[in-house]
Amino acid sequence: MQPKLNKKGRSVCINNKDMHLTPKEYGILSFLMDNPNQIFTSEEIYASVWGEEPFDTNRIIAVHLRHIREKMEENPSKPKWIQSYWGRGYSFQK
Repeated sequence: MQPKLNKKGRSVCINNKDMHLTPKEYGILSFLMDNPNQIFTSEEIYASVWGEEPFDTNRIIAVHLRHIREKMEENPSKPKWIQSYWGRGYSFQK
């Protein structure tokens, strides 16, 4: 079952279970889910969520996405929802 965003409550539900996400994790997931099947670079994600000029963001975004995957994926090492595209970026698969 696809994750559902509750924008008013800033929460995410998957398989009828609410997931606890940090504000930045929620921002990243919300951004990707609002733009499904589109690939975004770490810089684009950072600029959208943090609202700042990106600087050396690859590791920051990768760590946040790893935490999101650990919380929402059945098998985080083989993610179903958030895909990585080597050298290109990340995408939420609808």
